[in-house]
Amino acid sequence: MATIDRQATTLALAHALSAAERGLAVIPLSRTKLPALRSPHRDDPDPDPTTPPCHGECGRCGHGVYDASTDPRRIRALFAAAPWATGYGIACGLDPHHLIGIDLDTKSGTDSSAALRELALRHLFTIPETVVVLTPSGGRHLWLTGPPDVVVPNSASRLAPGIDIRGAGGYLVGPGSRTEHGVYGTAPGTALLAPAPCPRELLRLLTPPPPPRAHHHAPPATGQHGQGLVQFVLAAHEGQRNTRLFWAACRAYENGIGPELTTALVEAALRTGLTEREARATIASASRMALPHPGQ
Repeated sequence: MATIDRQATTLALAHALSAAERGLAVIPLSRTKLPALRSPHRDDPDPDPTTPPCHGECGRCGHGVYDASTDPRRIRALFAAAPWATGYGIACGLDPHHLIGIDLDTKSGTDSSAALRELALRHLFTIPETVVVLTPSGGRHLWLTGPPDVVVPNSASRLAPGIDIRGAGGYLVGPGSRTEHGVYGTAPGTALLAPAPCPRELLRLLTPPPPPRAHHHAPPATGQHGQGLVQFVLAAHEGQRNTRLFWAACRAYENGIGPELTTALVEAALRTGLTEREARATIASASRMALPHPGQ
């Protein structure tokens, strides 16, 4: 078993380096498909919930997708720190490809491929020829690229049952990775393709709804609008929680009710399963994006 694991690690590193040559940032993964390196902050004392979580600013490894790199020396160092790694993840949303992953699952009991075809017919788009990765469970990952100025969030079954989206802050298991359930590989005829641009109508479905136009002629009130934002957060399913909270917090700050609504948004986020630290960090990020900056 040890020999097999060493061979799997060597192959995973080779595949990861090959992906990096194509401009894809990678991290080592364990057999469970999770990042192979544990967080260096796991034993830290309870942090200040208003402080955003570390995304690698400390200089240590173990920050998941935020460790992803295209630098061969950095990649070798990551794999050297995780000799048990048997696969690699490809970070989505980064330059130069701004990768978007369409994960067509088979475990939900639904025909996700048929659901995607129905969406394509209904919204008048065609899935182009692109890289397709076959999963050990019989699913498929379609690789698409997005424009640099559009952030596609991660989601689970929001687009349709059985269709998960890997966007900014997410990653795809790279072809050649070995997991507990088998090996990931590219579909015949797609290995040498470049990821195709995401069709415009599909991209529109993958991005959060645009913010409502702010009206500044009257003083804002928390009232029904604030309650609607709280309900929007409460309705989040797993995979949507951060995205919905971020969107609601942006709208709250744009409409001048961010500070008044923060407590209610945090409480709603806690009920969906987020921690207080995660919720406050997401709201803080939303406030920085939504509020005007000096000089702008």
